[in-house]
Amino acid sequence: MRLQLIVCAALAAFFSVDALSTTHRPQRLSTQQTFHTRQSPLFSAAAAVGSEDVSIKESKWDRVRREGGIFSIHTKYGGLNPFGLWYGVVAVTLGIPWYIAMTICQIFYKLTGERFDRLRRIPIFITQIWGTLLLRLTHCYPKMEGLDILRKFYKEGRCAMFVANHSSWMDIPYLGATIGWRNYKLISKKELQRVPILGKAIKVGGNILVDRQDRKSQLLTLKKGIQYLQDGVHLCTYPEGTRTRTGRLMPFKNGAFKMAHKAGAPVIPISIVGADKSMPIHWMFPYRPGHPVSRVVVHEPIESKGKTEEELAEAVRSAMISGLDDYQKPLDK
Repeated sequence: MRLQLIVCAALAAFFSVDALSTTHRPQRLSTQQTFHTRQSPLFSAAAAVGSEDVSIKESKWDRVRREGGIFSIHTKYGGLNPFGLWYGVVAVTLGIPWYIAMTICQIFYKLTGERFDRLRRIPIFITQIWGTLLLRLTHCYPKMEGLDILRKFYKEGRCAMFVANHSSWMDIPYLGATIGWRNYKLISKKELQRVPILGKAIKVGGNILVDRQDRKSQLLTLKKGIQYLQDGVHLCTYPEGTRTRTGRLMPFKNGAFKMAHKAGAPVIPISIVGADKSMPIHWMFPYRPGHPVSRVVVHEPIESKGKTEEELAEAVRSAMISGLDDYQKPLDK
């Protein structure tokens, strides 16, 4: 069981930009709090509202039981219930051929000296297959609004910087499903390259890794991102820099907007609603299907030309907030 949990946790980290830094240790509850938790229904309404409505004195263990039901367990990697176990099994099963395919691609690029598929479309296509099958088979594919905006934009033959809010690791496959069968690269932190399967997929796919403590790495990331945009490759990232722990949108970092501004590329804001209702930050895998509770809202592209980086970031933030539920909107808009 321990080995299975370790394998599942490593795969869950595939898209999570800060899963490696999260630990969970239960705290002791008072008698009154324990009684209240045990009387909660299998999936209480509080779970759908977000983490802000939960008492800070409630232990993670009791919170997991309240959200995921009586068959939930708490591990050092996060909560796990029967649905989460099923999700993990599907992810691992699909991950085996995915890993093999990444290895073949890696060998192919080495033998050909990267003279073919210079922009690494093939690994992204394979990863898209993995993500789409995973979401479909587990009934986690989100509802989507504004896809006609993307269809119109794609017809123009342009590339863009996609930015979205980040409250759950489900945001990553949701964003990939929204962009669709295009060549895009994810900008993420360098620690993920050490995760099994994830590290190979990021390296082979040509995704951008940044060391946030290294100024030189940040400059190289900026240069590489600009080059991708000029080559017609979409970029996607989460300008908050990490997952919010309150459910509310956090302040933005300026890296994505600097990159888009210097490349003269538009920014497409994406509002991801309710991903944390399926998989909050303290769960290893989703504890319930995401389709009934999650949706993605695509906003109109915002041109970077004619704006300063600050004006661009503010316009994107306003658009993103307009598509979020009230519990996700920042208190200081």
